[in-house]
Amino acid sequence: MDLIDSMDHATPLLTDMVDGAVDYKGQPLLRSSSATWRSASFIIGMEVAERFSFYGIGANLITYLTGPLGISVVAAAEIVNVWAATSMLLTLFGAFLADSFFGRYRTIVFASISYILGLGLLVLSTLLPTPSSSICAILNKFTPCSSPKLHLILFFLSLCLIGIAQGGHRPCVQAFGADQFDPQNPQEAKFKSSFFNWWYFGACFGIVAAIPTVSYAQENLSWAVGFGIPCVSMLTGFILFLLGTETYRFNTLKQSDKSPFWRIGRVFLASIRNLRASASTITFQDEQTAKYLSTSQQFKMHIMPTEDASFHVWCDRFLNKACIIVPIDSNQNAMTCSVSELEEAKAILRILIIWVTVVVFTIAFSQDATFFTKQAATLDRSIMSGFIIPAASLEALISFTIVIFIVVYDLLFVPIAKKVTGNPSGITTLQRIGTGMVISTISMAVASLVEKKRLKTALDHGLVDTPEMTIPMRFWWLVPQYVLNGLADVFTVVGLQELCYDQVPKDLKSVGPAIFISILGMGNILSSLLISVIDTATKANGHRSWFSNNLNKAHLDYFYLLLAALSVFGFVAFLFVAKSHVYNS
Repeated sequence: MDLIDSMDHATPLLTDMVDGAVDYKGQPLLRSSSATWRSASFIIGMEVAERFSFYGIGANLITYLTGPLGISVVAAAEIVNVWAATSMLLTLFGAFLADSFFGRYRTIVFASISYILGLGLLVLSTLLPTPSSSICAILNKFTPCSSPKLHLILFFLSLCLIGIAQGGHRPCVQAFGADQFDPQNPQEAKFKSSFFNWWYFGACFGIVAAIPTVSYAQENLSWAVGFGIPCVSMLTGFILFLLGTETYRFNTLKQSDKSPFWRIGRVFLASIRNLRASASTITFQDEQTAKYLSTSQQFKMHIMPTEDASFHVWCDRFLNKACIIVPIDSNQNAMTCSVSELEEAKAILRILIIWVTVVVFTIAFSQDATFFTKQAATLDRSIMSGFIIPAASLEALISFTIVIFIVVYDLLFVPIAKKVTGNPSGITTLQRIGTGMVISTISMAVASLVEKKRLKTALDHGLVDTPEMTIPMRFWWLVPQYVLNGLADVFTVVGLQELCYDQVPKDLKSVGPAIFISILGMGNILSSLLISVIDTATKANGHRSWFSNNLNKAHLDYFYLLLAALSVFGFVAFLFVAKSHVYNS
């Protein structure tokens, strides 16, 4: 009888086990006592602290570069863009290390230590003698002129450490948070869809808190205090993350002992090798592969020539050739790929195609930390009893908009849209991304009109040649472009996060967020390149640059209008590839 009782008690425990996951000691764990929102809360809390730290530095970095360091506006904008882009692109390398060697948890720990060290060095650099009087801004470049070299060395070294930390931290924290929800469990799968919304809500909450607080401390107390606050925030977030260790789920399922990067790479190599294979020479390595290629959307569409002009069909047809045998020599047979490897490669290629079409959106996305801030610095920013808000703090309007509309989207929009479309998420991920791209285009058009009014106001009041004077135009005029940017983020940025995580293979869950972040990084690089090209072209033959240090003589209105036009082309390209996109189950 005791044995029967013990079996009855054991049965619920066995059915409650989480497949493919263990606790921090490597032991099997129960669904009812692990992960989900309890674990996610620790991870989201760390993200709040990390975003507070990063934006506490980045939002006003252009002011520090053009102020204490005396760097020109164009050079400072390029430095900010390149630094942000490099840290974002490094996420691909960080994700590779996490998925291939260290695991997400260890990578987060290593990255957090680098983060805290970098922030500490940044604070130390501000305590050294300022080199502002020894920096020469010549032809939009900066050259040390008998400056305290230690200050500059520590400053740029700290930025490098923070960039490296970003590379390991950002892709792994988000993926690790999503790992706390089991996609095979219907209830937890539903929670995971909401997780991306609330993840971004937490990140933006940290930004909203950071920008006005830290930028005020930087401009009214000292840069040491202003950079010290983010350092304390990151340390607090790291401690919070460690406190949740006992609740975390650690995934153990692997589709193969071979590296996922190796598996995907060999599919592309095999496809290129078999590119010119004709139908008469094709054979299959096994019956499973033959059935897959002949029934899954018709063999002729994916291997043989077809009238279907869909870009995705062409890509699938190209990759499917990795699974065929072309009898040329014995080595060919050894290189054939399995169906599972083929599906992994297709998933990555489909995301990369979307990646290319969304890049223009990210160019517009990168303007709020550079030229939006410089615009705001020229306007009347006084409120109440003459209190002047820092120009960089206006960037918090974007995150504030996101915080508000994330709640509206998840609690109001999704339930209503679900009744109309029947989609559990309200609208598809690609529809969400496309909606944000349209809003971003409108934002750039509005920014161009507002800048045109700012230039006219400066001209009407005779302030064109006195850029140090405040233009009698209220900062409220900039609010629409900030709000529209925030609304675009709610749709496109969150949609990209979900797409990149859900659609990558199981063994590459860190790479998914890294691909998303790399899109933002590429946007910063292209923005920097575009600014450099336009600056060189517009100041040729003695003309004034669109990005003159005197913004009253510049033409940011033309630049924003150009971005709006490019955004239209980007959206058309997105529609072309999105209409034939195939979601992975």
